[in-house]
Amino acid sequence: MSNRHELLVTAANVKEAEALLQAGADALLIGDDRFGMRLAGSFSLEETAEVVHIAAKHNARVVVSMNNLMSNELLKEIPEYVQALGQIGIHAVEFNDPSVLRAVRELAPHIKLHWNAEMTSTNYATSNYWGSKGASRVVLARELNMDEITEMMPYLKVEAQVQVHGMTNIYHSKRSLVQSYMAHQGRPVEGDLGKERGLFLIEAERRDEKFPIYEDLNGTHIMSSEDICILEDLHLLMEAGVHSFKIEGILKPLAYNEAAVRAYRAAIDSYQADPEGYEYRDEWLERVRELQDPERELSFGFFYKEQVY
Repeated sequence: MSNRHELLVTAANVKEAEALLQAGADALLIGDDRFGMRLAGSFSLEETAEVVHIAAKHNARVVVSMNNLMSNELLKEIPEYVQALGQIGIHAVEFNDPSVLRAVRELAPHIKLHWNAEMTSTNYATSNYWGSKGASRVVLARELNMDEITEMMPYLKVEAQVQVHGMTNIYHSKRSLVQSYMAHQGRPVEGDLGKERGLFLIEAERRDEKFPIYEDLNGTHIMSSEDICILEDLHLLMEAGVHSFKIEGILKPLAYNEAAVRAYRAAIDSYQADPEGYEYRDEWLERVRELQDPERELSFGFFYKEQVY
């Protein structure tokens, strides 16, 4: 495994992908809504090829998300899509379903496999199991705290990826819950219920917290009311040997994502230049704070919370 710490960020379209690479991203996470879930934007094969071409100019990598819940009908489309990705020249695929792993190993074995099972990737034994099946990286569950992550690292035989910034998914259903709710109330559904609609939920007990909600072809997604930001303690993850740091850019404007990339780029570069003399600088986060939605707090997420399993 490489000692270099990768900065990976999601992109909503080709223009945004290029801007984020210019801001300092090492890798981009993109995909097609048919095969990937909760993407910042959906990319056709032609657009994916364009992003790969742009990334090559920046010596950067392109990872394609295929972490959807695969139906029998969708299985029929996987081989052709994987073959096309292999020809385009992407670096890796994120997967949770063995059908994707099998297709990649058979049809495009040069593509790396990153196991992403959302909240179930919580221990090194299961991660290493998927490593024995061909995965080169595990995307660790966002519910893990700092101690659980750092204590796991010496036992991992694959690279580890951790989300360090942005919102997280807290609920998913294949059903169209917003449409069902409106129909139950006798209210006609007008317009799109996707990410651009700006819908949110409010709990009766916590009316000051807004949970973004949207629907797409994969169902209903409810997102966190806060944004993870672990920049202050990023060095602990770097010291532990975490390979890849993900900035989740979904439902964020490009200017915000660029600022986040620049902030984490500064921290990673400073640490890699002099690990012993590294010191966090609060000014790295100034632009992010300026652009942060005042109704969304920057928090440590689960990094310093005890979990009961």
